[in-house]
Amino acid sequence: MIAKENMPVCPVATTVQLIGSKWKLLILRNLMARPWRFNELRKDLEGISQKVLTDSLRSMEKDGLITRTVFPEVPPHVEYALSDLGRSMKPIIQSMETWGLQYLNQNQGE
Repeated sequence: MIAKENMPVCPVATTVQLIGSKWKLLILRNLMARPWRFNELRKDLEGISQKVLTDSLRSMEKDGLITRTVFPEVPPHVEYALSDLGRSMKPIIQSMETWGLQYLNQNQGE
């Protein structure tokens, strides 16, 4: 979680600080549907590097948006899922999807 003294005063800025990167938003979008394994995410998020995915997942876990579960198997199996806090962002992601669809429909044929 972001330390209280490091949080912006503006609530919009706080949200942007937590999910303001392209990749974090797309990771959240994927995790809204179901838990994902690291390599599944890397393959689905075309263009993301392993380092950026690792850094994004670690940051989101530290901020309390996602959980990381390690299954004691051979080979090890790790899944990423939304935490309760992460699930609370569903209306934001849905609003972004709705707006994006409206924009695409409005600008088709131009």
